[in-house]
Amino acid sequence: MIEVPRIHLVVPCHTESGRIISFLPDLCREVTALGNVYVMVVEDGSGPEEAAKMQALIQRLRPQFPCLLPLKVLPQNVGKGGAVYAGWEDHQGAEWLGFVDADGSCSPAEVGRLITLAQQQNFKHPSELTAIFASRIKMLGRKVERLLKRHLLGRVYATLVSEMLRIPVYDSQCGLKLVPRVAYEKIADRLTIMRFAFDVELMVALLDSGCGIREVPIDWHETPGGKVHLVRDSWRMARDVAHIRARRAVWRQGKG
Repeated sequence: MIEVPRIHLVVPCHTESGRIISFLPDLCREVTALGNVYVMVVEDGSGPEEAAKMQALIQRLRPQFPCLLPLKVLPQNVGKGGAVYAGWEDHQGAEWLGFVDADGSCSPAEVGRLITLAQQQNFKHPSELTAIFASRIKMLGRKVERLLKRHLLGRVYATLVSEMLRIPVYDSQCGLKLVPRVAYEKIADRLTIMRFAFDVELMVALLDSGCGIREVPIDWHETPGGKVHLVRDSWRMARDVAHIRARRAVWRQGKG
């Protein structure tokens, strides 16, 4: 019997104990059925009280779900990207590294569907490496339930990314991504952005290294309680994209 590739799936959390409690058990059930998928919750410096709540939740679920790894607690808040990368450091030899948001906007069923796509890939040559990014696009019968103002902001930001970085991407920010570990290890030392635009930097670095990216439309629904501030964080994201473009130019000069 051929063993499916091992997936190391990180769930980054900052004050998420109230939302993840309704998502994590179903996620663990879903990936348990797939086999060889391991879930690590990373508590991103939310403070002792929040860490204690998360620890209690993980300890309660682990006997039921062997796929659930011990909680990783970061002493300080390092941002979503920092939490993802900290979790990926503990991959235990997994062929795929992934992350999914804790709010459940990407349902366990959709997480399982993309993981299945990853497990079915068989890379025979480095040039065939392809990451899998979930995309919030209404096509192929997929449903996307999102506040209009957030949808419009997302489209503006996606256009900004495409134009400034010359990358034809529809949705760089959806909170479900799977990356071949060997592809990530080639670019890890290039990654410097740890907060909102980390997805964009990860995408750019993967593409520049020769790893392809497959955008997969998913069903997605907006979950109340998000922490993104539309005006403040839009400015930060635009600034980070400009920073990524500048660093990309330097890196390309060095390669040349």
